[in-house]
Amino acid sequence: YKTKAAASVFTSLFQIEVQSVKIDCKVASRFAHTVMTSTALNKANVSQEVFFEVELPKTAFITNFSMEIDGQIYVGEVKEKEKAKKQYDRAVSSGQTAGLVKASGRKMEKFSVSVNIAANSNVTFTLTYEELLQRRLGRYEIMIRVKPKQLVQHFEIVADIHEPQGIAFLDTNATFLNNELLPLVKKTVTDKMAHVSFSPTLDEQRKCPDCDSSVIDGDFIITYDVNRAKDIGDIQIVNGYFVHFFAPADLPRLPKNVVFVIDRSGSMNGKKMEQTLEALTTILGELYEEDHFGLVTFDDNIELWRPSLSKATQENINEAKEFVKTITARHMTDINGAVLHAIEMLTASKENSSLPDNSASMIILLTDGEPTSGEQHLPMIQENVKNAIGGNMSLFCLGFGYDVDYAFLDVMAKQNDGLARRIYEASDAVLQLQGFYEEVASPLLLEVDLHYEDSVVNSLTNSHFGQLFEGNEIVVAGQLNDLEVNNFLIEVSAQGLEKQFFVHNQSRVEEWALMFPEQEYIFGDFTERLWAYLTIQQLLDKRDKCTPEERENITAEALDLSLRYNFVTPLTSMVVTKPQNDEAPEDTLIADKLSEDERQDIIPQDVDHGVPSMATAFFGSGQAFLDLVAEGDPHFIVEIPNLNDALCFNTDDKPGTIFNLVRDPLTGFVVNGQTIGDKKVEPGTKEHTYFGRFGIVYEKFNITLMVTTRQILISEQGKHEELLWSKTSTIKHPHMELQVTKDHSLSVTMKNSVKFVIILHKVWEKHPYHQDYLGFYTLDNHLSSHSVHGLIGQFFHGVKFEVSDLFSGKDPDKPDATMFVKGHKLTVTRGWQRDFKKDAKNGENVPCWFIHKNGTGLIDGELKDYIVTDLFKTF
Repeated sequence: YKTKAAASVFTSLFQIEVQSVKIDCKVASRFAHTVMTSTALNKANVSQEVFFEVELPKTAFITNFSMEIDGQIYVGEVKEKEKAKKQYDRAVSSGQTAGLVKASGRKMEKFSVSVNIAANSNVTFTLTYEELLQRRLGRYEIMIRVKPKQLVQHFEIVADIHEPQGIAFLDTNATFLNNELLPLVKKTVTDKMAHVSFSPTLDEQRKCPDCDSSVIDGDFIITYDVNRAKDIGDIQIVNGYFVHFFAPADLPRLPKNVVFVIDRSGSMNGKKMEQTLEALTTILGELYEEDHFGLVTFDDNIELWRPSLSKATQENINEAKEFVKTITARHMTDINGAVLHAIEMLTASKENSSLPDNSASMIILLTDGEPTSGEQHLPMIQENVKNAIGGNMSLFCLGFGYDVDYAFLDVMAKQNDGLARRIYEASDAVLQLQGFYEEVASPLLLEVDLHYEDSVVNSLTNSHFGQLFEGNEIVVAGQLNDLEVNNFLIEVSAQGLEKQFFVHNQSRVEEWALMFPEQEYIFGDFTERLWAYLTIQQLLDKRDKCTPEERENITAEALDLSLRYNFVTPLTSMVVTKPQNDEAPEDTLIADKLSEDERQDIIPQDVDHGVPSMATAFFGSGQAFLDLVAEGDPHFIVEIPNLNDALCFNTDDKPGTIFNLVRDPLTGFVVNGQTIGDKKVEPGTKEHTYFGRFGIVYEKFNITLMVTTRQILISEQGKHEELLWSKTSTIKHPHMELQVTKDHSLSVTMKNSVKFVIILHKVWEKHPYHQDYLGFYTLDNHLSSHSVHGLIGQFFHGVKFEVSDLFSGKDPDKPDATMFVKGHKLTVTRGWQRDFKKDAKNGENVPCWFIHKNGTGLIDGELKDYIVTDLFKTF
């Protein structure tokens, strides 16, 4: 059993004092350079582990990390990912290691590292990252997440913004600001500069006058925009590199032709479908009268509201809203057929001249799963769609939840001049859908070409864009052939509302030293680093759309730039080698850049679960939440990812014993697991047991599942089905979705309940002792009631504990410690357990505190209290 968790902090107990936290952000022409620094002091008389955790935007690239310990500096090194992995793997074989970067919420990534600090010594951590701020809905956003979870002697956020176009407005906000803290946000805005600072004292950080807890807990947000004219835009030239920002003011809006393609498969049933239809109804009401629109719904059948597009008159919108009310979730998922129907509708409407000449055509696809009907080979679907669109319209893909193949949607959208966006399963999904539509609701220009003199520039980033939407911005960067050049001809052509849009002018460059005479010249190579950042981003996008031969060259170019500019990108990793001392061996850690698909293990909502997240120091204390596994020889793991730590215990009983793992009396959801033994047990050896069968009951919808190592039996509303491990298959019912990956795993999603995976462990059929067995992993259980219990269900909503007083145990390699949990004082042992969720064959070692005697003191009651008489026993 394994449960993901978040940590509580008991720093005062362990005398770790965070002396300072500073976040310093400098922005030059939208390019943000942020340095997060924290110093912590170990005031105890023994060495202790000190943790540094910060969150950074997922669009940013880490460029530097260092630790200064007793005057010695340890610096992270950016390497090619494959080379870094080899170094990491070597370290894995010899000691504890961990990845440093994990997903955090929708917009952020968490960087965390720990180091052992001697008594009365301090450590200073410094992390630097850079990003190009993207303009959305008419504003740029700088988001700084701070969660120290304790008082900090010197806490400071500073942001300096330099914008040669002039700052049109600047606003600040924070999720934790109250009336007392609001006046502490200092803001100075002049024509081209802004300075923002926030530096509360110790007392001002307190939640209450006598509290030791901090009120600073959340996001500090700065939003701004720059002045704009109806002209060529803003050009900056520094040290032989230029950047051009183009978003002219006061352009008239183009009519749009949009077909909404809505997934109505069985997995959309319930809240997702309700939210989708609510958002669609609102969006229909926001169409402009000059727009044309169509509706396509699909499961394994494709249904059109009307066979062709309709003008967005009030009468047509009202009729469309009535049609939306009739949409219900049904069966399978034919993405290929649905999108091709939408393309045919737009193509036919264009050919019969029923659409305005100067108008933007687009398809907005919303789906929550992978194709299970019609064409199911993903590359073939992408090829079909690309060939049918032929560059004549844009495709935007919205992936609802975490069951979609996001990479598939992302590539398909990019191939057709669009983009993909994940819609998170949360209470604000309607607002997410409406917010996306708002971004594409007002096209201003089509086929935008930015032209620069060939004799003057080289190494341009993308200079052709299919469309420019209101509130967005086009950015082009490049190198100059001559360092002395400070102006050159720029031409921009595009299709506007009534005529061809065309502007041209000489670039006008004003020296930064003249614009900002009182400022120290801030990172003078910012145009070069901005060019590198943008080039890498575009190369990574491009390699998803090209041939294998082109992909190899593009990857090599992006890798070269990533290494040259010290960016942690999807092609590179930062290797951090922690110092070696008497208490801790040398430890190698890896910081990677996560892809959107690699973010799937996160909790989707931007909700804080008590995770310390800005230079917090702590040791051996935690509070567990969420996510599960019951594994071989039955062992159970309660994992705490932010501490890279876990609690674990084993159960010992005879084969054939049935344990209740989960029972939720309010939803009627029950999981029971029956153990099996080895084929043969040598005399005098311990008999090992494993889970060989699981019985799952969901009384609310009259569903039962029996999963064995041979087959999967499903019963729903009196209807019976059988699935085999030997075949990959998917079943979608209104209240349940199952997906079998051949000889590997069964994924099950129960409506308004839990999502879990059962792993099949295959053993050589003729093995003299062992036989096939199963592992049970819960992925999402946040909808469980507070009455949920069972051997693992009791941990769904958390367990608080503290660990202290490390001392030598029976095994010199496995120290013991004292744990306080559920009112008990236990002696626990440091050890390892195997987690097979990511690697069903070999598993991975999970370090944990082992609770002895069948988990006594950690689990409620005794192990015998969880034994039941029937695999489908309910309560």
